[in-house]
Amino acid sequence: MENKEEKQKALCKDIPNLLSSFVDTFVDFSVSGGLFLPSQNPSLDPQKPHQETPLSLQTRYPAPDRLIAIGDLHGDLEKSKQALRLAGLIDGSDKWAGGSATVVQVGDVLDRGDDEIKILYFLEKLKREAMKDGGNFVTMNGNHEIMNIEGDFRYVTKSGLKEFEDWSYWYCLGNEMKSLCAGLEKPKNIYDGIPLNFRGVDSEILHGIRARIAALRPNGPIANKFLSKNVTVLVVGDSIFVHGGLLARHVEYGLERINEEVRDWISGLMGKAAPRYCRGRNAVVWLRKYSDVEKNCDCSMLEHVLSTVPGVQRMIMGHTIQKDGINLVCNDRAVRIDVGMSKGCGDGLPEVLEINQNSGLRVLTSNPLCQRKHKSYLNADTKEGLGLLIPKSGSKQVEVKA
Repeated sequence: MENKEEKQKALCKDIPNLLSSFVDTFVDFSVSGGLFLPSQNPSLDPQKPHQETPLSLQTRYPAPDRLIAIGDLHGDLEKSKQALRLAGLIDGSDKWAGGSATVVQVGDVLDRGDDEIKILYFLEKLKREAMKDGGNFVTMNGNHEIMNIEGDFRYVTKSGLKEFEDWSYWYCLGNEMKSLCAGLEKPKNIYDGIPLNFRGVDSEILHGIRARIAALRPNGPIANKFLSKNVTVLVVGDSIFVHGGLLARHVEYGLERINEEVRDWISGLMGKAAPRYCRGRNAVVWLRKYSDVEKNCDCSMLEHVLSTVPGVQRMIMGHTIQKDGINLVCNDRAVRIDVGMSKGCGDGLPEVLEINQNSGLRVLTSNPLCQRKHKSYLNADTKEGLGLLIPKSGSKQVEVKA
């Protein structure tokens, strides 16, 4: 009996990484809605094949031939796919079709919708597919990512909690499978330090709350796997991206420094509280000075901020719903791209921003309201998506496939 056990241990010891990879794939498939993630990013340390956190985050990229910016998604997988199809970024099988394009999603994947984990997996799949095809897909942190990592679940739906409860079941099952192998380190209990009960929390949602905390707290499995790879500020060509907005003091503090510190906080290296520039109404993920439709954009402040980042001509942001669709203000220096497309947050029709080196900026939209707004330019019989070109001389229709 002892010899049999020793042989089993020896065999298991020889294949721990293979077993671990199999279990991870099994769990990923089970919680993502049936997705197989392509092989990992080659920029990760080859000596650590299961490493989830990138060695570094890139803050600045040169201008690509085609740049697509996508606003807040808020847990709506179907609307997310509609936006991606509108820009020709995925095909009928939901695989990357964007070629060498660069895509920036400005944050707020979490909250208000029921498919948060599925979207995280789907975007991760597209990141890996895009990289293999010469493209680039960059995801960012919004205020709702920061809130959830801190345990602020005010905008979570019951179905969203159920999704995390289901994730917990499969993830813990995977850990149990790994614990059977003597060649693998025993997995940590993801619920360590999380209370069994919370005052005022109904028993119906308690398991979902605990699972969400376990998944998203600093160094939590979902936080590490996905959110630690997000940037918080980004420069692509002559555009600077941020979820809320930037002040001069943020630029002075350092864009790379902000990205690195937020990544380290999400990875569990900097305590429980988010960095100070991610908290409060003037935070990079909360600021509305340039996006609040009810108030005039502070153009002078924006001009000053942009002047402190060499080569940057515009700031592109989400966070604040633009009921009339994507728009530009302050002489096209502020671009507001959150159209409230999620069913849980406005249920607007998808729009995305395209920046093409040859033809400038245009809005790709499926919103029929744009036909009324730009009626002198648009063909009312057009059934495909509408591209609204935004050169300095004004807007005109161009035809794109939805």
